[in-house]
Amino acid sequence: MNYDFKTDVCIVGAGPAGALLAYLLSSHNISTILVERNENINKEFRGEHLNETGENILRKYDLFDELESIGLLRMDRVEYWDHGEVFRTIMPDERVNHCGIHVPQKHLLGLLLKKSEPLTLFKLLLNTKVVELVEADGQYTGVKAVKDGKEILISSKLIIGADGRFSTIRKLAGIPFAKIKHGYDLLWARIPAPVDWEPTVRMALVNDEQLALFTQQGGFIQIGWNIEEGSYSALRKQSITPFVQQLVDAFPQLEETVKASIQSWDDFVLLQVQSSKCETWVKNNLVIIGDAAHTMSPTGAIGINSAMKDADILFQILMDADVHKASSLELQLFEQLRKQEVDIQQQEQLRKEESFGKQFIPV
Repeated sequence: MNYDFKTDVCIVGAGPAGALLAYLLSSHNISTILVERNENINKEFRGEHLNETGENILRKYDLFDELESIGLLRMDRVEYWDHGEVFRTIMPDERVNHCGIHVPQKHLLGLLLKKSEPLTLFKLLLNTKVVELVEADGQYTGVKAVKDGKEILISSKLIIGADGRFSTIRKLAGIPFAKIKHGYDLLWARIPAPVDWEPTVRMALVNDEQLALFTQQGGFIQIGWNIEEGSYSALRKQSITPFVQQLVDAFPQLEETVKASIQSWDDFVLLQVQSSKCETWVKNNLVIIGDAAHTMSPTGAIGINSAMKDADILFQILMDADVHKASSLELQLFEQLRKQEVDIQQQEQLRKEESFGKQFIPV
């Protein structure tokens, strides 16, 4: 195996943003290497719901219909529940015809890589961990990485960090970022849906905290349960039975499947919730996108959609500028075009979190 590579663009992180951008570039005559630290793409994700933005981007590049044939699920409505009954229902806009679409990440990433792999200008490097940025004359010119225990060098005209909320690329480039606290943590669980469960998003208020159920393609329900920030260690010392009973009380239809599927605290996964923003997304021939540039909270399930929009806008700018000649001005244009919208989205997330309980105050 050759351990030295040269490419136009090196993208680090094969999540939705990185995989989409890699496909778009390599299908438009831009040599692209996609680097992923995991051994495969079947890594576990939490945010798998597309909104209108994500759907439109996939349709724009003729990917949506093929993705639908693999498997996705449209949400019919959003329901607010209190004491086991629906008291408010939000129906979709007729022009959109859904309240979100569940797309398993393995379906989306599998499709993007399937479309990319036959392209001669695309290369995927799995089980590859970036350890150093290569710099010359004040510009980043590539990355050093370890693949299968061997050090490799990837020389690149442009480096793109799409490697998530704990971004290695952001850290190596020394790009400052600020954490935004939200005052809660999140427990995730996945349970089988009852036979007659309809494709909905269902919301309830438990102990003044949000409890959300997202129907998933394949016959499952994803539970997102807000808990007080830092309270999980104390919760784990208590019996899980009364805690889970609150879920059953909120959604009585789930009693059988909840009792069969959630029997210990190990059946939950803890997410410490925080969003973040960076002073800049661009530095010396390097760009960060998605969660690396602007981690979103789970509220509204907009993270994947925002990340894919980064990929879409950056692709357009690079094609207009010719990636071989792209200067810092073009890269800064990308940041300017996206940063204001992202800032507004993050502020809106905070507002929605603060006002969620008001949905349950009788008028």
